[in-house]
Amino acid sequence: MLLEHRGARPVVPESAYVAPTAVLCGAVVLGERVRVLHGAVLTAEDGEVQVGSDVVVMENALVRGRAGHPAVVGDAVLIGPHAHLNGARVEDEVFAATGVSMFPGAVAGTRSELRINSVLHVNSRLAADAVLPIGWIAVGDPAQLFPPDRHGELWKIQRGLDFPGTVYGADRDTSMRSLMARQVEFYGAHRDDRRLDE
Repeated sequence: MLLEHRGARPVVPESAYVAPTAVLCGAVVLGERVRVLHGAVLTAEDGEVQVGSDVVVMENALVRGRAGHPAVVGDAVLIGPHAHLNGARVEDEVFAATGVSMFPGAVAGTRSELRINSVLHVNSRLAADAVLPIGWIAVGDPAQLFPPDRHGELWKIQRGLDFPGTVYGADRDTSMRSLMARQVEFYGAHRDDRRLDE
């Protein structure tokens, strides 16, 4: 499904394939020979999604572009099933396995490998050729790698990266009621989306 969002339309070259159950929404630009498989969603909320050439976005992955944090994917990249790339940059030849999460301002360096269910946190940079193990978290710039059982050590670094400010533009003490009122308004822009492929 191709959707116009905030006046912008997806750009899909003839050499690309987008599955009929995938969604491209707004300012999404695909490179040559990109494959977007069933259930994947590439959505340019208020920032672009740019995908290089020879990229495979597997089933049920989400790639989201944001203002100040466009989603940029280089060439020869695999984005695994159920992966979540939110305002992140993925350089060339990266392997992002099933269930990987990358948050706004995150950068996965060239030829890095993010293994199953690993997390590259906000404003963190994983070095070129690095391997982020299964279920581990990378945090900081340059990223330090932590297993999930070392949350106390991870939090000392993560706190300073300002997740709520980066992702929501809000202070850490903002109430969920206030935060969700803003989110409801923001995502309400989809009420004006227009389907292009009917």
